[in-house]
Amino acid sequence: STQSTWGYFNKMASGIGAADSCVEKYNELKLRHNARYIIYKIEEGREIQIEHIGERGATYDQFISLLPENDCRYAVFDYEFNTTDGRPQSKLVFFAWSPDTSSVKTKMTYSASKQKFKAMLVGLAKEVQATDPSDVDAQTVESALKK
Repeated sequence: STQSTWGYFNKMASGIGAADSCVEKYNELKLRHNARYIIYKIEEGREIQIEHIGERGATYDQFISLLPENDCRYAVFDYEFNTTDGRPQSKLVFFAWSPDTSSVKTKMTYSASKQKFKAMLVGLAKEVQATDPSDVDAQTVESALKK
């Protein structure tokens, strides 16, 4: 088996592991700001893997368009905005995308793995739980970040 040591020792309570690249690419995004976002998918109910990495110039709308209508995902977005007093700010936002239209089993799998996976991604500023597009509206997310 080619299962990574990290993945083996970091199994979620749900029995799902995370590929090494999940944390490695997150740390690169956090430290180097070399990407705009990372979207993660649980593959075959066994392992969290990277599905998409958005180049630095990617927009929030491009990111949102990649969240599937009928399936769950985790994601991290490096969100840039201006504070209420006008200062530029950047925060790493964790998204738990779980649309109402996804299967109960899928929602349960993502829900059971979320806390442990999120704990592996050190330095997240905010979490957005989303079940429909209005939950990930740019104005909604930005106002949450300014609180």
